Amino acid sequence: MSQSIYLTALHHHQNNALQEAESLYAQVLLANPKHADALHYLGVIHYQTGRYKEAIIYIQQAIQINAQTADYYNHLGLSLSANCQTAEAIVTLKSGLKLNPKDFSLQKNLANILFEAERYEEAAGYYRRLYRASRRDPELAATLALCLLNLGNQCAAKGAYSQAEASFEEALLYNPNEINCYYNLGNAQRELGKIKEAEKHYLHYLKQQPNDADAYNNLGNVQREQGKLADAIASYQTALQINPELFHAMVHLVHQKQHACDWAGLNSDIAQIRDWVVNKRTAQISPFAFLSMPTTTEAEQLQCANNWLINRYASLMNTTPKFDFSDISQRIKPHRKLKIGYLSADFRLHPLAFLITELIELHDHRQFEVYAYSYGVNDKTPERKRLEKAFDRFRDIRHLSISDAAQQIYADQIDILIDLTGFTQSSRTSIVALKPAPLSINWLGFPGTMGKIDDQPLFDYLITDSTITPPESAQFYAEALIYLPCYQPIDHKRPKAKVPNRADYQLPEQAFVFCSFNQSFKINAETFAVWMRCLAQVPNSVLWLLECNALAKANLLREAAAHGIAANRLIFAPREATAKHLARQPLADLMLDTLPYNAHTTASDALLAGLPLLTLQGDTFSGRVATSLLKAAGLPELITYDLQTYEAKALALARNRQDFLRIRQKLTQNLQTDHFFNTHIFVKGLEDNLQAVWIQYLHSRGV
Repeated sequence: MSQSIYLTALHHHQNNALQEAESLYAQVLLANPKHADALHYLGVIHYQTGRYKEAIIYIQQAIQINAQTADYYNHLGLSLSANCQTAEAIVTLKSGLKLNPKDFSLQKNLANILFEAERYEEAAGYYRRLYRASRRDPELAATLALCLLNLGNQCAAKGAYSQAEASFEEALLYNPNEINCYYNLGNAQRELGKIKEAEKHYLHYLKQQPNDADAYNNLGNVQREQGKLADAIASYQTALQINPELFHAMVHLVHQKQHACDWAGLNSDIAQIRDWVVNKRTAQISPFAFLSMPTTTEAEQLQCANNWLINRYASLMNTTPKFDFSDISQRIKPHRKLKIGYLSADFRLHPLAFLITELIELHDHRQFEVYAYSYGVNDKTPERKRLEKAFDRFRDIRHLSISDAAQQIYADQIDILIDLTGFTQSSRTSIVALKPAPLSINWLGFPGTMGKIDDQPLFDYLITDSTITPPESAQFYAEALIYLPCYQPIDHKRPKAKVPNRADYQLPEQAFVFCSFNQSFKINAETFAVWMRCLAQVPNSVLWLLECNALAKANLLREAAAHGIAANRLIFAPREATAKHLARQPLADLMLDTLPYNAHTTASDALLAGLPLLTLQGDTFSGRVATSLLKAAGLPELITYDLQTYEAKALALARNRQDFLRIRQKLTQNLQTDHFFNTHIFVKGLEDNLQAVWIQYLHSRGV
C-alpha cells in the first residue's frame, strides 16, 4: 500500500504538483519511516521550496538508511550549498562521486559550487571532464572559459603570473570571444617580461573595446618597454582623451615626454601632478616617475611613496598572520652565519651588476651566508654567470607567486632582506611587504624613500650616506637610515675594451668635448640651455650625448637650433656593449651632470674611466648621488650648488687648459690610491652596519 502511495507521490512530484507530492510522501513515511526514497524526495521538495534546513535533515536520514545512492548525495550537496554550508556541500558531492564517478549531474553541481566558492582550479578540472563527456557542448565551453578567466585573475592577484598566463590562454581555447581574457593575458605577460606578446593581446582587446582607457595605458607601458616611444606617447594620450582623470596615464605621459626631451607644457603638467600627490591621494602616481620630475620636493616624494603603498600594498602589508619570528632565539647558535638575501630583477647585464658583483664576491663568507633571489630574466650573459657564482645560493624565483617567493625566503631563514630594485621597472617589492625576513633594507635600485602606511614603513632601513641624506632630511624618510661613507659600491672588474680614437665616434680631434651619458629623461630645458650657452662661448667645442631614442635626438637638435647652435655641434653616441661604452669615455674632456636626477652608475663609470664630472647638487636623494661620488673621488671642486656656478665652472674648465689638466691628473692619481673607491673597505663597512642592525634587532626582541 505505501509503495503505491509513494509512486503516486512521485508522479505528482514529476509533474510539479509539489504540495500533493509532499503530503503523500509524508503518508508513506508514517507507514514506513525507513523508506529512504520517500525521505530523499521529501527533502528534495523542501529544497525546491526554500526550506533548506529541513531538506538537509530528511536527506541525511535517507543516507543513514541507504548510503550507496549517489543521487542522495547530489541533492544533499545542493541543499547544503543553498543553506550557505559550502564546505560541507563540497565534501558531500565528492562522496557521491566516489559512488558514481561519471555522474554528470553530480560533477556539474560540484563544479558550480566550487566556482561559487572561488575554488576555480578545482572547478575547472570538473568542467573539463564535463566538456569532454558532453562532446564539446558550447555552453559548457563558455562556462569553462569563464572559470579559467577567474582562475587567471586569482593567480595574477597572488603574483603567480605564469599560472595566470596559462589559465587565460586555455580559456581562449574554449571561448575565443571571451574578450577580457586578451586584456588580462596581456597584463600577465607584461609581468613575465613577454612584452611583445602582451602588446599583441592588448591590441586585440582594444579592437573590441576601443573606449577602455586603462587598456590604452597598459598598451603604452609595453610599447615604452620596447622602445616604441612615439607609440607609447600616443597610447597614453588616447587613454587620457577617454578618461582625463586617469592619473597614472598622465604621469606615464609626462615621464615619456621627459624621455623624448619634449618639454612643451611640462612645467604645468608637473605642477598638476604635484597637486594630485598632496590633494588626490588615491591617484596612482609612480614614485619613480615622480622623483624624476623637476621641482618635486623630499616631502612630496615621501607623500607620493605613502600614497603608492596605500593604493597598491595595503592589503599585503595587512596580511595576517605574517611570518612568525617568535623563535628568533633559535637562530643564535655558535658558528651560525648571518644570512643576507639580495632581491632583484636585475641580476643580469644591467647597471646594477656593475655596482654589486665585486661586493658580493668580497663578502666575508665565513660570517655571512649570501643568497640571491632573482625574479628577472636570465640573459645568460657573463655578468649573470659571474653573479650566480658569487652568491652562496642563487635562487631563480621568477616563476613563483609573491606568496611562494616570500615563503622561500622565510624557509631559507634569511635574517636581512635587501631589495635592490624597489619601485622601478619589474618591481616585486610586494614580496617585502609580506615581511618574510626579520629586517628589510632598500638600497641602490630606488633612489628615495619607499614610504609607510600610518607608522608602518615598508622597509626597516635605507642605505645612504650623509651627503645624499643629511640628518636634517631624515624626517622625509619612512625608513631608519644606515649611513655608509659613500652610498654606492664600485665593481673594479668591469669588462674592458681597447680605448678607441675620437675619429671612431666622429669627435673632432682638437675640440673640447663636453659630454653627458645620462639617460634622456634626466635632461631638462634649464640644464640644456646652460649646455648650449657653453657651446656658444667655447667655439671649438662639441656636446657628446647618448643616443637614447629618435624622438629625443630630434627634439634636442631642434632645441639646439633654437639656441643658435649648429646640428654638427651635437654628436650622438650609439648604444654599445658595456666594455666598449666604458672604453670610449676618456675620449671626452668633461662630463656635465643633470638635475634633479644626477648621474648615478653613469657617474661612477665616468670617474673610473678618468673622466671628470661636473655636478650640480640638488635637494633630493636622486640629485645628490654625484656629489657623494665626487667627494669619494677627492674632487669636491667639481661640485656646484646653483646653475650660475655650474655654468661658470664648465666654461672655466673648457677655457683654461691648465686647470682642466690639473683636475684630470688629480682624478687619475686619486684613483690609484688605496682608499678611493676601495671595494674591500666598502664591504667591511657594509658588513659592520649589517651586524649592528641585526644585534639591535635581537636586543629589541629581548634576545
